[in-house]
Amino acid sequence: MRAVVYSQAGDPSVLEVVEREPGVPGRGEVRVRVVVSGVNPTDWKSRAGATGQLAFPEIVPNQDGAGVVDAVGPGVDGIAVGDRVWILLAAHGRPTGTAQELTVVPADRVVRLPDTASFDSGAALGVPAVTAHRALTVAEGGPTRLAPGALDGKVVLVAGGAGAVGHAAIQLARWAGATVITTISSPEKAALATAAGAHHTVDYTTGDAADAIRGLAPGGVDIVVEVAPAVNARLNHAVIANRGTIAVYANNGGDSMTLDVRAHFSLNVRYQFLLLYTLAPEAIAAATHDITAALEAGALPVGEEAGLPLVRFPLERTADAHAAVESGVTGKVLIDVTEG
Repeated sequence: MRAVVYSQAGDPSVLEVVEREPGVPGRGEVRVRVVVSGVNPTDWKSRAGATGQLAFPEIVPNQDGAGVVDAVGPGVDGIAVGDRVWILLAAHGRPTGTAQELTVVPADRVVRLPDTASFDSGAALGVPAVTAHRALTVAEGGPTRLAPGALDGKVVLVAGGAGAVGHAAIQLARWAGATVITTISSPEKAALATAAGAHHTVDYTTGDAADAIRGLAPGGVDIVVEVAPAVNARLNHAVIANRGTIAVYANNGGDSMTLDVRAHFSLNVRYQFLLLYTLAPEAIAAATHDITAALEAGALPVGEEAGLPLVRFPLERTADAHAAVESGVTGKVLIDVTEG
């Protein structure tokens, strides 16, 4: 089989296509023929050495993907050869990501893909969708699960609604009944956020974003899905509702921030930091269940018409795919691995 590997940290040029024998699934594992691999910022950051010394002599990158189960190891229940699945956390603590034709992963890292959902949709889930689910389910008083009506009466502010996590957060919040506001930086990104389902967009590069958001939500915002906490700290304080939650999943724009303690505790504001790799297994299981339900309901489409343009590369151009994500390309970068 073909696989993309790297054996040293560095820029995308460290990635190379090689021929390898397919792995054999052990107890509790399955092997998946990968149709589409998804690329996220965490993938290029790991390749670039952000986590320090490489954990394995040779690594196949990319956490997310979608494909068809090709083989099942002993002790696996509920997953069978031929099942269409989406994959998450393939390369977490393992050297076997999804940038290869056949990948072996623990059975709890594959989720059945509804027949109505495409492999593109499945490969676009994983890191972005599970992160978005967690951000929407950590507020005081809940909900802890997402379903139609779970966020009725709530106002959700999604920072950077044109990104992959922002896109998933908009879709999941809208499906769950929230009023969704998102901040964007251009008319083009406003159009994408609107296509994803945002009720309102606010261009933070023009005018007073806090006034605009307060005009849309006079009582304040209940949940902020935050990608740039240092940059947006003042804005978030200006718009957060009493007992509101600011869920932080990234550090774009700065690694530290300053908060007015009294101003925040007087509102009972909750800051919740979250990282997919250290979530409790129960939280991940709840997320994959709810995300699959949203998929079945048709609530998580991808493509430009759904607010998430797809940028495609063949497997042999995985380095270019990583470079595109690293450069901040708008949309979801996918790698076509095998025929669907």
